[in-house]
Parts: sequence; structure tokens; C-alpha cells
Amino acid sequence: MADRTPPLPIHELRALVERGEVDTVVLAFTDMQGRLQGKRFAARFFLDEVYDHGTEGCNYLLAVDADMNTVDGFAMTSWESGYGDFAMHGDPATLRRIPWHPGTALITADLAWHDGSPVQPSPRQILKRQLERLAERGWTAYAGTELEFMVFNNTYEEAWSSGYRGLTPANQYNIDYSVLGTGRIEPLLRRIRNEMGAAGMVVESAKGECNLGQHEIAFRYDEALTTCDQHAVYKTGAKEIAAQEGRALTFMAKYDEREGNSCHIHLSVRDEDGAPVFADPAAEHGMSATMRHFLAGQLASLRELTLLYAPNINSYKRFRAGSFAPTAVAWGLDNRTCALRIVGHGPSLRLENRLPGGDVNPYLALAGMIAAGLHGIDEKLPLPDPETGNAYAGEARHVPGSLREAADLWSTSPLARAAFGDAVVQHYRNMAEVEQTAYDGAVTDWERFRSFERM
Repeated sequence: MADRTPPLPIHELRALVERGEVDTVVLAFTDMQGRLQGKRFAARFFLDEVYDHGTEGCNYLLAVDADMNTVDGFAMTSWESGYGDFAMHGDPATLRRIPWHPGTALITADLAWHDGSPVQPSPRQILKRQLERLAERGWTAYAGTELEFMVFNNTYEEAWSSGYRGLTPANQYNIDYSVLGTGRIEPLLRRIRNEMGAAGMVVESAKGECNLGQHEIAFRYDEALTTCDQHAVYKTGAKEIAAQEGRALTFMAKYDEREGNSCHIHLSVRDEDGAPVFADPAAEHGMSATMRHFLAGQLASLRELTLLYAPNINSYKRFRAGSFAPTAVAWGLDNRTCALRIVGHGPSLRLENRLPGGDVNPYLALAGMIAAGLHGIDEKLPLPDPETGNAYAGEARHVPGSLREAADLWSTSPLARAAFGDAVVQHYRNMAEVEQTAYDGAVTDWERFRSFERM
């Protein structure tokens, strides 16, 4: 992978610390659920002791459920092994200011065991391994993630205390592309945009979406690892800024029965000279033979890798016909009814995966897309004809309908084991089983309303 210029070079951080403008440095990694986990350090201590040597964190951080409960079934950590530590080493290319917290900088960490070997189930490590496979061919992946979220005029504490019922959305009607609708909460959107820009990200735009209080802020594409690092910082930062403004926002895949929060992922590949690998102006649809095989690999493996795109119980509530969330394993040219959409022209030609929701872990999703694409190239898989009509009503195979189905497909996938290794496959199979078991034992509001008196 190419060297990357950090938003905040280390010499500038040292100068800021000397002048008293930065007093805190956050060292954090992205966990299985896509959340930032780590420590806040006094800035001088970080520079003197941590920047060069790293720090430690309990290895249970890659073996817990969403509630941070320790759970059984993970090979890397357990009560029997004593829940030891792994090492957290900051990637200098990710050092940045965090302007929504005064005097604060952040650096993204990679995880390693004490012998220096990488922690294989770490999402960032999983993606880096697939990027290395691309680099062996002289290729670099570029990606963009499009996160949607819903804003409520309630604090997170109020939302929790109410059981997330009766919340007031920031907009009361569909504001898709509405300038008036985004203007209603422009102070919050503007603050998020500007402070993400000050954190080193290139902000493109903000727009309203279909659900009540639903919005999207778009960022310029970048190398895949950089995009994922920024995605994790943005997702945490947007929640923190909303909380500071007395509001709550959610990226959950399906909050209610209306449109869910998506995270469409755009992917392209360039060679060592920076030329687009996917484009061939002389070919049909402008797609090179390499792109056709790459796309065929997506179709062939979409179902067995869906766990990487839809990692939670709630993820599967999005997949409904006519919802702009895909149900068909199909591709099309600028066709939003398909799981895989081809957009752009010439050098901008790219693949859009419409399967992920706002709850996706971008490192895992992009790792899956790259592994699938390389599979298609290596096997020279043929690309079927595009879907030209309504894919919801077509005859294509459907994406998995539940986390249980996706986990079964993942754990029996030869491609997943070949691309990621048995340890990674089992680790994320167990993550899915933990979530499924918790859900199977839960009693929902829907059941109470349906059954309390009438059954």
C-alpha cells in the first residue's frame, strides 16, 4: 500500500502540545461492531511513551456482544485463558485533530499480539490482508461509503429512558433532496460537515432522505483503508456532535417500518500508474474484462459473504421489495433495484454495493468485496446480462433473509475460508451466533402488544 500523508503530521502535534493547544490524544481501534474502542492519553505522555511503543488493551474487546458482555465461543480469548491483553499500535498516517473535543487529537490503531504478529480477526487487519492481495497485482482499491442516519429532537439519555419510543424526528415528512428540509437542521449538519473537514476529511455534500428526520453527508472517495478509518471516526463524531447539540442520531439499519439507513459502498481499482483497471472505452458498457470478472465474483459470492455486509439481526429488516434496499442478487447499469449497481463513466466507472446498511463495519464489507472480486478474476467467471427492469420482481436469487441464514452460508463458504482463513470465519460465525441467541431469547414489544390480552 502507498504511503499516506496524515491529516496531522507528528511534528505538528508536538508543536501543538508544546503550545498547549492539544492536551489529549485518543488511541482507538475499530471493533467487530464498527465502534471505536481505546484510551484517552495525556498528550505529553502519549508523545513520550505511547507513540513509538503502543499501549495495551484487554483482548475481550474483540470477543463481546453489542452490550459489551463477555461471551463464549471465541478462540482468541476466554475465562480459561485469563482474558489477557493485546497491543495497540497507532498508525501514524491516521493522526488527526478532533475539533468537536477541545484540545484533542486521535490516532487509529492496529492490533498485535505481544510477539508482534497481527490479531487476525481485527477488522482493520482483515481489510489490510485483502489490500495486500490487490497490491501483489500492482493494484490499489479506492472506495467511498455513503452513510445515512436519522436525527431526533431528543437526547440520547431521553431516548434510552423512553425505551426509544415516542421520539420526535427532526423532520416530520419525506425530505428527500429538500433544501427546506435540510435547512431545518442546518446548524447541526453544518457543524458536522465543518468539523469533519477540520479533522482532515473532504466533505462533499449533505442531503435529505426519505424517512422522517433522515439525512446523508457524503465524503470524497479515497484509498480503501483511509475511507474506512474516516468512516469510523465520522460515525462516532457525528453522534458526539449531536449529543453536544441536545439531539440524538442513529445509523441503525432499520429504525421503523419506513425506509432504513443504508451505507452504499462504491469501489474502483487503479493500477501502479494510477490508471483505472475497470474502464475500457472500447468495450461493452465501457467495462474492461477485468471489471466484468470482478463484478461476476460479487454476484457469485454475494449470498455467502452477506454476513460481512449485514452483520446484525436488524440488518435484515431492510431487505424489503420496493424499499430501495436490495433483495435480488443482480446487477444493473444505474439500476437502484439491484444489489450491485454500476455507475460513472470512463475513469469514474465503479461498482456500488447497495446491500450494506448504516450498521455495517466498512473494513469487513470492503474486504468481502475485494475477496469476491479477486475470486471472479482468478476463476474468470462470466458476467450474466444486466437487469434492465425491476429486480424486485425478477427471477434472480434473493439475498439471505435472516442473520441465521447468512451465518450458515458464511461458515460453509469455501471462498470465505480461502480468502480469510478458518480463524476469521469461525470468529465471525460465533459473533453471529451470539447475536442470534440473544435475539431468540428476547421478548419484544410487538409480541406483548399482539399477545398480552388477545392470545
